[in-house]
Amino acid sequence: MPKPNLLLASNSPRRRQLLELAGWAFTPSPSDVDEAVLPGELPGAYVLRLAESKARAAADQAPSGWFVLASDTTVVDGTEILGKPASAEEAVQMLRQLRGRTHQVYTALAVLPAPHVDLLTDLCITDVTMRLYSDLEIDSYVASGDPLDKAGAYGIQHAAFHPVERLHGCYPSVMGLPLCRLTHLFQQLGFTPGADVPPGCSNDPDSPCQYYRRFARTNP
Repeated sequence: MPKPNLLLASNSPRRRQLLELAGWAFTPSPSDVDEAVLPGELPGAYVLRLAESKARAAADQAPSGWFVLASDTTVVDGTEILGKPASAEEAVQMLRQLRGRTHQVYTALAVLPAPHVDLLTDLCITDVTMRLYSDLEIDSYVASGDPLDKAGAYGIQHAAFHPVERLHGCYPSVMGLPLCRLTHLFQQLGFTPGADVPPGCSNDPDSPCQYYRRFARTNP
C-alpha cells in the first residue's frame, strides 16, 4: 500500500520518536492553539477539540494531497483536567496530588487530508496508577525540568523518576500517541505503517507492549 505524505502538527519529541518507531515518514509542522478549557467542557471533548484545532491550523499550510496528524493529551484526576504546569511549584503540586492514586490519561487523534475534507478522529483513555514516590524524588525530578512540558507534570518513560506503578490501557497513548489507534485510522485511508504495529497494548505491567520495550531501549 502507498504511504501518505504526512505533516505532524506537534513539537513533541515523544510523538516524533513514536512515529519513527512505527516507521511513518513525516514532516514536522507544529501548530499553536489556545489550550484553555472551556466552561463545563468534559475531558474527552476537550482533547478532541484541541486535536482537531491543531490539525485544521496545520492543514492551512499543507500541500494538496498531504495528510495532517494532530494529537492532544491531558491528565484527568477525578473531574479535574491537569494540563502542563505553568511553573515548577505547580509541577510539584500536581505530582503530590497524583501520588499513590489512579488517574486517567486522555489522548485524542485527528487526521485531516488537505485540502480540508473528512476529518478522522479517535480517543484513547488509559488508567494510570502512580507509585508512592517521595517529596525528595519530586523535587529532584522537577529540578531536571522534564515535567514542565508535560500534562500532569510527568513523563511515564522517564527512567530515573519512573513515576508509574501500573497502567491499564495504552503505554504509547500516555506518552502522547496511541500507535494502534493511529494505525487503524490510517488503514481507513488505505495506508499501512512502515514497521509492525502490535494489535493492542498489554495491560500487564510485567509484559508491556512492544513499543514500551522499543522505546525503553532508546531511552536508558
